Amino acid sequence: MRRTSWLASSLISGLAGALSATVLSVAGVAGANADELKIGFVSIERITRESAAAKVAETRLAQEFVKRDKDLQELGAKLKATADKLDKDGPVLSEPDRTRQQRELQEMDREFQRRRRELQEDLNQRKNEELQSLLERAQRVVRQMAEQEKYDVILQDAVYVGPRVDVTDKVLKILDAAK
Repeated sequence: MRRTSWLASSLISGLAGALSATVLSVAGVAGANADELKIGFVSIERITRESAAAKVAETRLAQEFVKRDKDLQELGAKLKATADKLDKDGPVLSEPDRTRQQRELQEMDREFQRRRRELQEDLNQRKNEELQSLLERAQRVVRQMAEQEKYDVILQDAVYVGPRVDVTDKVLKILDAAK
């Protein structure tokens, strides 16, 4: 038993040593070539928030859905007024009238919920379409910039990014100039 554990620990320590040596040699090679490697980072979140194209898309969506939103708000106000009226008049109404008005209120509420859900779904779909279009344009700009300025890698997601490699401002300028 002791012999087996000694053998296992010898193998593990040998593998750990070999792994450490490999990691150190890779790190040494990467360190030697780090000056030659040109890396950039672009913040997609900033592009979707700060670019002129994103702001134009946001305005276009607001204009596209303003009438439906207004109609929905009016229906909501009508629904609330009807509910308040039923609460106020309910005790003095006859049972058939109260039941009829409750059914009408429920139907109005279902219609309101349906319209609100449809509006939200349509708005989300249009936002996704606009976002996809913006991201495709931004990726073309990033690719062109990477080729022109000889970048080896441009990342879109990182735990930490130093200002030296952040090229988001360049991408925003090119994207906004292209309109």
